[in-house]
Amino acid sequence: MSLTERAYRHLRDDLLTCRLVPGERINIKDVSDSLGFSLGAVREALSRLTSEGFVTQDEARGFRATPISMADLNDLVTVRSEIEGQCLRRAIACGGIDWESAIVSAAHRLSKTPTRDSADPARLNEDYADAHAALHHALVAACDSPWLLKMRDWLYNQSERYRYLTVPLANGERDLAHEHAEIVAAALARDADRAVKLLGHHLVTTARLLIDARAGAAADEGIPFLGVKAG
Repeated sequence: MSLTERAYRHLRDDLLTCRLVPGERINIKDVSDSLGFSLGAVREALSRLTSEGFVTQDEARGFRATPISMADLNDLVTVRSEIEGQCLRRAIACGGIDWESAIVSAAHRLSKTPTRDSADPARLNEDYADAHAALHHALVAACDSPWLLKMRDWLYNQSERYRYLTVPLANGERDLAHEHAEIVAAALARDADRAVKLLGHHLVTTARLLIDARAGAAADEGIPFLGVKAG
């Protein structure tokens, strides 16, 4: 693996998990010194991440982790629900026994993986994040449109930054395991309408955690919530 690829993967992981806070300035030399990558490798990695929408760049301010906002979150969830819903509907129509088996396996893995990091309960467990991504991918894997799947993957990755921010906000009232189990059951029963409806509700519920928390922070303190500006 090249230095540029290693720098890209490291920075992308920090951006997706919000270890690089949305809006935070990214100093190329600091990243190079701390990770041991060359300046050129870091610069190329940041340019690639800019093209993917995870980083912004301007001549005056340099590179920054792309800011997030409630308006962006609402738009992202709406579009993702539409695209991922189409992928799921087509997967249900086209999927065979291998597709069903992959879903069952991914769902079982997710159900056995702790949601939170044991070393830091306020953070999402990386193994859970991987298992969660695997289940959502398995559900749509039989979709017969490569372009829809590419758009779906890009939207999923953009959504991850927001999902990581919801972990400290989650409470006992939400049963994620049940939500996933219902989506899986509907997909395996070939009930496309119900599966797509449940998926949309699942995505909106995640977004609602952040939106409600942001509204509460604005009302109580009049300050941005986790760097998220209103809009």
